[in-house]
Amino acid sequence: MSRPASSSPPGRSPLRRGALTPTLIVVAVAVVGFIFFANVWTDVLWYQQLGFFEVYIRENLARIITFIVGFAMMFAAVFFAIRIAYRSRPVYAPDAEARDNLNRYQAQLEPVRRVVMVGLPILFGLFAGSAAASQWQKILLFFNQEPFGQADPLFNLDISFYLMSLPFLGFVTGFLISIAVVAGIAGILTHYLYGSIRLMERGVFTSRAAQIHIAVTGALFLLLLGVNFWLDRYTTVQSASGRWAGALYTDVNAVVPTKAILAVAAGLVAILFIVAAVIGRWRLPVIGTAMLIITAILAGGVYPWVIQQFQVRPSENTLEREFISRNINMTRSAYGLDKIEVSAYNATTTAQSGALAKDAQTAANIRLLDPNLVSSAFSQLEQYRPYYQFPQTLNVDRYTVDGKVQDTVIAVRELNPDGLSANQQTWVNRHIVYTHGYGVVAAKGNKFTVDGKPEFLQSGIPSSGVLGNDTSYQPRIYFGENSPEYSIVGAPEGSPHREQDRPAGREGTGETQYTFTGNGGPNVGNWLNRILYSIKFQSSDLLLSDGVNEKSQILYDRNPRERVEKLAPYLTVDGNAYPAVVDGRVKWIVDGYTTSQYFPYSQPQQLQNATADSQTTAGRTVALPNSSVNYIRNSVKATVDAYDGSVTLYAWDEQDPLLKAWQKVFPTTLKPYTEMSGDLMSHVRYPEDLFKVQRELLGRYHVTDADSFYQNNDAWSVPNDPTVSEPVKQPPFYMSLQMPDQDKPAFQLTSSFIPQTVNGNARNILYGFLAADSDAGNVKGVKADSYGKLRLLQLPTDTQVPGPGQAQNKFNSDPTVSQALNLLRQGASDVLNGNLLTLPVGGGLLYVQPVYLKSTGETSYPTLQRVLVAFGDKIGFAPTLDEALDQLFGGNSGAKAGDSDNNGQTPATPPGTTTPEAPADAKAELKAALDEANKAITDGQAALAKGDFAAYGTQQTKLSEALKKALDAEARLGATPAPSATPSATPSPSPSS
Repeated sequence: MSRPASSSPPGRSPLRRGALTPTLIVVAVAVVGFIFFANVWTDVLWYQQLGFFEVYIRENLARIITFIVGFAMMFAAVFFAIRIAYRSRPVYAPDAEARDNLNRYQAQLEPVRRVVMVGLPILFGLFAGSAAASQWQKILLFFNQEPFGQADPLFNLDISFYLMSLPFLGFVTGFLISIAVVAGIAGILTHYLYGSIRLMERGVFTSRAAQIHIAVTGALFLLLLGVNFWLDRYTTVQSASGRWAGALYTDVNAVVPTKAILAVAAGLVAILFIVAAVIGRWRLPVIGTAMLIITAILAGGVYPWVIQQFQVRPSENTLEREFISRNINMTRSAYGLDKIEVSAYNATTTAQSGALAKDAQTAANIRLLDPNLVSSAFSQLEQYRPYYQFPQTLNVDRYTVDGKVQDTVIAVRELNPDGLSANQQTWVNRHIVYTHGYGVVAAKGNKFTVDGKPEFLQSGIPSSGVLGNDTSYQPRIYFGENSPEYSIVGAPEGSPHREQDRPAGREGTGETQYTFTGNGGPNVGNWLNRILYSIKFQSSDLLLSDGVNEKSQILYDRNPRERVEKLAPYLTVDGNAYPAVVDGRVKWIVDGYTTSQYFPYSQPQQLQNATADSQTTAGRTVALPNSSVNYIRNSVKATVDAYDGSVTLYAWDEQDPLLKAWQKVFPTTLKPYTEMSGDLMSHVRYPEDLFKVQRELLGRYHVTDADSFYQNNDAWSVPNDPTVSEPVKQPPFYMSLQMPDQDKPAFQLTSSFIPQTVNGNARNILYGFLAADSDAGNVKGVKADSYGKLRLLQLPTDTQVPGPGQAQNKFNSDPTVSQALNLLRQGASDVLNGNLLTLPVGGGLLYVQPVYLKSTGETSYPTLQRVLVAFGDKIGFAPTLDEALDQLFGGNSGAKAGDSDNNGQTPATPPGTTTPEAPADAKAELKAALDEANKAITDGQAALAKGDFAAYGTQQTKLSEALKKALDAEARLGATPAPSATPSATPSPSPSS
């Protein structure tokens, strides 16, 4: 018998049919596995390089072990439920018709039965394991918990039970209930499929094995439900469903007792299910289940509602008094408000001559540079190259200059690869050549040059100034808030430099090259690491480029906040990291918080809402996540080295039990704050986001009397920022300030309060002023006792002290001010209102607002031209703060402002021009200048209508000269009287609007 001819070509062995599919599957699995390995191994390298491998190992071990346990429990429960139900299936079905249907279903299932009986438990196990792994922090806190030494007022249990034990117990109970339900359903369906449970005309047929299975499952479920009811008693103190957080009258007298009754009832019904499994009678467990449901509805829902409606509501103030007091005390404790120092402040609204004599040091330090507006000035004056950039908002810090503490506006000159021209946008340029920024730029906060520019303390390329130079501090910025995604740096000793370093000097006549010498990232010198990072960043250039050598390091995850978040996953990180020159290095200082949502009787806050203000709305600072907390501590201060990216975590609040627990989990990652240098201590600040959360709560919780709190007749709000058009809160401000009870100024974070805003309406008068002491001292390892002290000045409720909104309206509507500002606007320039500062000086409240002028054009930047001040109903307006204060306080404020040296000076005359002598009569000079300006405007518009752009440009030049004359004349006119009645006006928006 002849064999059929093969269709395969001669010399080629035929492929086995079906071999391609398994091969493709194996290849796909191998590729996915290698990509997974690449991501895991690069993470290992990153954590090892930073010295935080312990965090990676312990976090992932916790996740893996929890996943395995969760997977195993769900898999075992579902697998054995199905297996037991299958093995106990009846040999014969109850009737022929049902047998035929079952046989058909079973026949269809039989080919894949073994796969389903294993695959289904695996599928549910994967879901359960993933859900369990996400709860790793609760599990670690439970096994490493620390006592608070403080008990809750209802059950008298240590607070740690609620923050570290109860969340874990609730998770375990809920997880076990889920297992019981899923396994029970899987078992019942299997019993039904194989005939152990059958719906019949006479009722439901169940085999003995099915009855026992259902009884055991029901008993387990009810026992777990009973445990859940019992734990629910404790969760009442964490409830936020009432008007006030915590267990209130109805909870204590109705909910807690009924939860205990339901827990006992569930346990009794579980026993009835066990009895039914033994005796085979289901009447008692059915009746018990029905009674439990009825009891749950009546006792768990109806009874508390009746108590609330007919007992509590008619006498709510009396019955809830005790529980409101608990809420007040526990909330203040949870948010660190219990030690706040409250002082009555009977503020005057009369500006008297010499009133600032006692506040001379504060007056000398009043900040004039608005860090939100001067970024473009820093850029135009200090950027030097388009591949550098400054952040949109700069930071406020302080440095000791000539023996005195100087408030400083500071920023680092970061790299901006997008500033390269189109033909320079190559992979080599973006990742090997342009790798870092350069230098710190800082300016005095209380002073500016004669022509309105920042007066720099640190500037230039090479970097120089009072903060140091290239030899005294490391100016290169490899790690910052706007660093590139990744850079390849480093080379063997003696190799040619490839990194663009900086221009050679101010004129930029040459460029210098540099090679990174630190330990900033994992090594990519071997082929395995190069391949892995090529996969991670999806870049073949990284694999093939000759710019990568055996000493190359890869720098990535370079944002200071994100770096700290990865290394301390249990922290919530403040939205504003700030740079400081510390011990010869540029360090980013990052604040970290331990938080919880389980503190008993504490009022919860949504972090995103509580910390929102005009800064976060404009995108200048990072908004916190939209998570709910009712406990917060600034437990960690972190530093990130801007050169090598090294991270140091300091345990700042060593008494925080949550931090103590995490220190037991990650014992080697945190250093005590006693190891902080004195230089670093001098730059620690009170964190903004914590302060914003505290001030939000303080609007109500400054009231400690339960009756007054219930009536809510003294509630406050944070005022809206009057310098922007949107109704968003005013941000807090850092400044050096001497509070009334202090003997010298301290660096403070401040905010003010007005009456509670209802439906967008509020009487914009000042009710309170809050300051947080931000001076930690300058001694190594010693935290100043005054650091973190919250001082609240409480004004009488019948006060007439204007709030920020009223002060801004007075500025905008004053005729003299309006005329001068409108004159400035006519010169094709924008008038920008700076931040409105509030200071408790002179026995009252002083408002200070710098006014900037910015001309049109891409290279323009704002220059400080005028300063507005207000005290009570009186305002001052002058080229310098010192002159404006003298105007305000009857010709002599009693103190010298930081810009007093600029009094009477005018900007230098441009080359090639002459300055006419000032006429004797300043008013006549002002009128003549205004007439010249008006004529220039008229002639310019006429030239523009004719299309004569040359003539239009000439008239614009004349207009600018006339405006300058008018401003000089206006400055010599003396005091500007405030109107007796100020009409309402709309605030003029700043660039953030």
